[in-house]
Amino acid sequence: MAKIGVEQSLTNVQQVLREKGHEVIELKQESDANGCDCCVVTGLDSNVMGMQNVSTQGSVIEASGLTAEEVCQQVESRFQ
Repeated sequence: MAKIGVEQSLTNVQQVLREKGHEVIELKQESDANGCDCCVVTGLDSNVMGMQNVSTQGSVIEASGLTAEEVCQQVESRFQ
């Protein structure tokens, strides 16, 4: 399964992804995203200063407004 980086505050998303068999890495700092196939973020601090530092080559999914199941569906659709 995929290696997914998930922001610390999204514990419900982490749990659902683990139940589906994905390797979940908790994103505590930018460098944690290195090597992840996909990252899930809250979107709350999304590019506030207009900076674009790329930490991962994988997809980034913004979880705001989505349920944990919907986020999981988006993650899995990236790997089909």
